[in-house]
Amino acid sequence: MTEDLQLAVDLARKAGELTLSFFRSKGLRVYAKRDDSPVTEADRKAEELIREGIEREFPDDGIFGEEFGDKVGTTGRRWILDPIDGTRPFIHGVPLYGVLIGLETDHELKLGVVNIPALGELYHAETGCGAFLNDEPVKVSEIVDHRNATVVFTEKEYLLDPPSGHPVDRLRDDAGLVRGWGDCYGHMLVASGRAEVAVDKIMSPWDCAAIIPIVSEAGGCCFDYNGQSTIYGQGLVSANRHLGRELLDHIA
Repeated sequence: MTEDLQLAVDLARKAGELTLSFFRSKGLRVYAKRDDSPVTEADRKAEELIREGIEREFPDDGIFGEEFGDKVGTTGRRWILDPIDGTRPFIHGVPLYGVLIGLETDHELKLGVVNIPALGELYHAETGCGAFLNDEPVKVSEIVDHRNATVVFTEKEYLLDPPSGHPVDRLRDDAGLVRGWGDCYGHMLVASGRAEVAVDKIMSPWDCAAIIPIVSEAGGCCFDYNGQSTIYGQGLVSANRHLGRELLDHIA
């Protein structure tokens, strides 16, 4: 494990422990951001912890986080943070939230860490080194038929939007099992072979940056609704390699 990845794992674990001290707390303070989405004191304190740890070790690196914006660096490296991915589930006491840390070097994603602290699951990956859950290797599934596939999603719009000819949207009717196990947890189900496709129709860069390296190193693929592998696109789809290739062919 490289120094970069070790730092990301350590900080994700510490931030996860911090969030657990607020999880299911009756006194949890919840605020509304300018876009009316919720943020808690746990989100803010967790991001502060991660930022402080990065700035201590790599003071010249850039940092881009959901809660405290963009710190411009001078090294070509940028850490991308989501202190609590799944704030609404967190507020409601649902254990499927995660702490996300990604590292981008010269605009290419190099590593990702996803800690789901309430479940005791920590995923990590670095380019060319494979993907791991609690230090054990993980791989995407080998299912090739969408009729046998499990598709998971986050936003209710995936089911409620009008009928669509988009290949990803067609899965909501054609897949064998469709369930709302969303946010980073759904994508980690794909990375660990427990689901075949995860769909998020609305995503921000901090939601994607840690997920893409893990799913990719597990043998899967990630792309937006236009078929592009990017953290700046329209949503995010994770899939095993068989169904991912089929979806990308149809999108193209």
